[in-house]
Amino acid sequence: MSLVSGRAVRTAAVLLPAAVAAAHIGPAATWLPGVRLPLFPGLAGTGPRRHIALTFDDGPDPVSTPRFLDALDELGVRATFFVLGEQAVRHPALVRETVRRGHELGVHGWTHDRPWWPAFARDAEEVARTVRAVHDLTGHRPRWYRPPYGILTTSRWLAARRAGLRTVLWSAWGRDWTADATPASVRARVAADLRGGGTVLLHDSDRHSAPGCWHATLTALPTVVRDCREAGLVVGPLRDHGPVPVPGGMVVPAGVAGG
Repeated sequence: MSLVSGRAVRTAAVLLPAAVAAAHIGPAATWLPGVRLPLFPGLAGTGPRRHIALTFDDGPDPVSTPRFLDALDELGVRATFFVLGEQAVRHPALVRETVRRGHELGVHGWTHDRPWWPAFARDAEEVARTVRAVHDLTGHRPRWYRPPYGILTTSRWLAARRAGLRTVLWSAWGRDWTADATPASVRARVAADLRGGGTVLLHDSDRHSAPGCWHATLTALPTVVRDCREAGLVVGPLRDHGPVPVPGGMVVPAGVAGG
């Protein structure tokens, strides 16, 4: 091997893994509102102009989720809960109760890990495994996928697409997972980005957040809903937000696909 060709091989050995890693993690830039909102409105969960999709991540949690279900009943609101597969199978009765009360379930992955390295086979299996768990427990096939931490990678996007799920992030959030979150801060954070057709991200569990932070979210929830209603917006789940996917990764208008 010549000196030149040897250098070329060594350079390729360095650059190829870097290129693979960049292709894997590149879509995670959609976590940034400045990228997601103007360039990928579909990922932001953009829907009908007078509707707000209310979503919760990280459950089901037997300590906190029932409190949210009761609060939503009192408010007359239905929402979409993005569940973790490992939690769903541990608390099947709570999963069924969530659906019984009229709420929708989405897929948040099997575990709540950070996807720094490509894992196409693992991501495909874990997303599909969560879809099966939700379907087996409720009789309903989930339609939506939101990756843990909102970190969308190429392998997770492909896993969701292969499972017939549409990936949805958010357009407004309460930053309610932090130790310094308060009811006022959660409300203010949501209000700052509240727009008709948006999707709001909150959490019904502190399992992957600061201990006890869900109390701030629960207390803020009535004021968040009131702010939406005073703005003339209808609050509901993503299934009322449309469009929804059907098996094969196609997207159809809300109300066309079966529930």
